[in-house]
Amino acid sequence: MARRLFILNGPNLNMLGRREPHLYGTVTLAEIEKRCRALAVELGFDLFFGQSNTEGQLLDWVHQAYDEGALVIINPAGLSTRSVALLDALRMLDQPVVEVHLTNVFSREATYHQEPLTARAAGGFLAGFGPDVYELAMLSLKGEPG
Repeated sequence: MARRLFILNGPNLNMLGRREPHLYGTVTLAEIEKRCRALAVELGFDLFFGQSNTEGQLLDWVHQAYDEGALVIINPAGLSTRSVALLDALRMLDQPVVEVHLTNVFSREATYHQEPLTARAAGGFLAGFGPDVYELAMLSLKGEPG
């Protein structure tokens, strides 16, 4: 039986490939999803991949992941330093959580130097590897029991 995995993406990530390509590159979120789906098949994951610009939708998906006992990879984007509600939702998960960011948030402008709140609920944190960060996170979870 395939292990359930949620990959959740926060605000503005739907604009990848067009938004600040000097920082985020030209790969779109649809291309990242396609790569993740291919790797999910290889690793035996049943993948849910979602993006929302709405905090409430992300919370609903985290609750669904809880109900399904799913592993979670999350790129909370700008919510990472501001959303106590998302932190609280992630903390209730029984399964591993990995937080990812395309850029190294610690080497960016001062606005991004705040502690990622949501990372407090993550067992792993990957940043700065561009779109590969999603596949690296998936590989880190491949041996998780379930």
